Amino acid sequence: MNSPARVAVIGGGPAGLIAAETLAGAGVAVVVHDRMPSAGRKLLMAGRGGLNLTHGEDIERFLARYGDSRARLEAAIRAFPPEALRAWADALGQETFVGSSGRVFPKALKASPLLRAWSRRLESQGVRLASRDRWLGWSDDGALRFEPPGGIERTERVDATILALGGASWPRLGSDGGWAAILAGAGVGIATLRPANCGFLVDWSDDFRARFAGQPLKRIAAACGDAAVRGEAMVTARGIEGGAIYAISGRLREAIDRDGSALLDIDLLPDRTREDIAGRIAAAGRRRSRSTILRTTLGLSPVAVALLRESVDGPADDAAALADRIKRCRLRLTDTAPIDRAISTAGGVAWDGIDETFMLRPLPGVFVAGEMIDWDAPTGGYLLQACFATGRAAASGALAWLGDIRAK
Repeated sequence: MNSPARVAVIGGGPAGLIAAETLAGAGVAVVVHDRMPSAGRKLLMAGRGGLNLTHGEDIERFLARYGDSRARLEAAIRAFPPEALRAWADALGQETFVGSSGRVFPKALKASPLLRAWSRRLESQGVRLASRDRWLGWSDDGALRFEPPGGIERTERVDATILALGGASWPRLGSDGGWAAILAGAGVGIATLRPANCGFLVDWSDDFRARFAGQPLKRIAAACGDAAVRGEAMVTARGIEGGAIYAISGRLREAIDRDGSALLDIDLLPDRTREDIAGRIAAAGRRRSRSTILRTTLGLSPVAVALLRESVDGPADDAAALADRIKRCRLRLTDTAPIDRAISTAGGVAWDGIDETFMLRPLPGVFVAGEMIDWDAPTGGYLLQACFATGRAAASGALAWLGDIRAK
């Protein structure tokens, strides 16, 4: 009787753990290697915001959120769509619900109960976790190289490998992008890792920075070109971040890469027309200061009023021009915020080096999943959904490859 195939899953995030579960369910002996003391560290961080697992919108609209990567991700997501992810969570005893925005959360609104139930399932399947196990690449004879806690390197031979090492955001949680150099050295094409769903730098005046860093901008609309979204943002000491900014971060990042800076347009009163705003300003007369009119007549917050003075278009004297500034407060963004503060990253393993089963073309028997692949998506459940779906797809690809090898 043949012994079970042995597969190493490197990376203990959602993509790696769902790959391990899929493999173990098919009778494969699986070890998950993670350089952190425990698996799922970034998942636990995501759980601080309620753990937005996926989104409840129509599948066609859902798939469109992945932009240019849709064609590469579509088969994996259709094979493990949002409803399948919700059913999976339900089976772990973590029932989900759809919020008013369409986002899907576990009813517990945190990750720890789900991760504990998942860990119990993996343990019952025989999946072993090798924690504090840093992957170093391959030896000259093709064995996997690891550096365990003792610092004495060891090698390990397996029948297949799944890499699910994440991107390069929040490195203290385990994903530092160090794998990029290893894979590039093995002939795998790597697109430069860049911040995604990130904040941006702005050259605030000293007075504005001192007074308003940490202040929210509520009920705004943010735009870059024809990409626009409503939401909220936060002024930081070095720039601006928040949900409305993250949603168009890809477009802003592209503009910075192309032009050296990007123009962000903020509509401070998206529910009012220019004409209405101008009329209210004019009707208020000149007996009160403009800042008082903006705060009392229009209801702008102090930070929103001050933001108008930071606009690249400069001051506005008459009512019509001031209304234009309110509807399009234009800021110049000089760069992305540091990658280690980004929610996710773009770039990574280039798609042309990955076949339809998520196997790396230069490395037979090595599969890749999750955020380390060159795709980008907004927040709202799309990030985790693609991580789960590609983890399942990579495991399915590995099972097919193992079957073919054993049949020969």
